[in-house]
Amino acid sequence: MNESREWSSQSIQAEINALKHKPGALLPILHALQDRFGFIPSDAVPLIAESLQQTRAEVHGVISFYHHFRTTPPGRHVVQICRAEACQAVGARQLEAHAKARLGIDYHQTTSDREITLEAVYCLGNCACGPSIRVDDSVRGRVTPEAFDALTDELQTRPLEVMG
Repeated sequence: MNESREWSSQSIQAEINALKHKPGALLPILHALQDRFGFIPSDAVPLIAESLQQTRAEVHGVISFYHHFRTTPPGRHVVQICRAEACQAVGARQLEAHAKARLGIDYHQTTSDREITLEAVYCLGNCACGPSIRVDDSVRGRVTPEAFDALTDELQTRPLEVMG
């Protein structure tokens, strides 16, 4: 489960301070922030820029260039569909179209119930078993539209708490 943790200017600055002295510190800082909080809060941009003596535009440019970085909190689950050639050869494009229609979202979007964020990925290292997807940290192979539907039904089902 990828629930983002609460962030503050102090917690962001702590991540920056831990890495800002490394050569090429911007990417490691962005990865650390996303790993810790699930996304890169917009308030991090000016803090990073000031700490690295870069402009806000330079920092934002790097964030927006790499699709891996999120600027909004992800859903409870992140589903990535492999778009590499080996998976495309065995039906990944059809699976991709089905997933977008089924969830009612495009890549880099989250379902309205905040349960699932859909992302593209370019190779999960599971080429012999395509089309492949990753759900949170679990890679699944030979995913059919029917298997995708069953999986998303499972991900979007939460137990009801009965108050007594």
